[in-house]
Amino acid sequence: MKILIPPSEGKAKVKSLDILFKDTNFIFSKYTQQIVDLLCLIENEDLTSVYGTSQEKAIMFHRQNQDIFNSKCVPAIQRYTGVVYDHIDWHSLSKKSKQYIQKHVLIFSGLFGLLEPETLIPDYKLKMNVLSLQHHWNPILTETLKNEKVIIDLLPQVHRKAYKPNKENVIPVDFLILNKGKKTAAGHFGKAVKGQFIKYLAENNIQTINDFSGFKYDGFEWD
Repeated sequence: MKILIPPSEGKAKVKSLDILFKDTNFIFSKYTQQIVDLLCLIENEDLTSVYGTSQEKAIMFHRQNQDIFNSKCVPAIQRYTGVVYDHIDWHSLSKKSKQYIQKHVLIFSGLFGLLEPETLIPDYKLKMNVLSLQHHWNPILTETLKNEKVIIDLLPQVHRKAYKPNKENVIPVDFLILNKGKKTAAGHFGKAVKGQFIKYLAENNIQTINDFSGFKYDGFEWD
């Protein structure tokens, strides 16, 4: 079973290891290099639309992305911050729970494609929905995931476009609020539930969807 989750826009400013990204054995390096090469073709006046920030910050993020292969790394699970990752609460987990997450969880990334939680990555900023990155990664990630027996898809819609799911083995999971008989997306609050759900799976060593029924958090429960 693999559990697909998004990255976070926020990145932790933690002390990096003395390992450069170019010296890791990252399996999708050539595809990431293709994105870096594409970034090098973008004119400065177009950077604000790519990064969604001021010109000054866009230039900083751009230079950072262009130099990722010469940048120091930390494990992805420690690099990402944000609500989902706060509620997974990696540092509080037991060794067994961390091993579960490393074995079962995969993180979709606009710049790196697919990451295991302990994959070493540098600091960066690039969303999946810019430069048609979901289409860049789609054939690659589809091929990578095609032989998985069960995939639990916790991705937002933009990240779901980065692979072609097999209806026989992919189970999309959405967090919804029931209000006056109508279901609506849980939105930002759903991120906390998503993090708690992943933590629940890890702490209880959940191996099949039949065991999801024990999950409850702040009014949410498995349907």
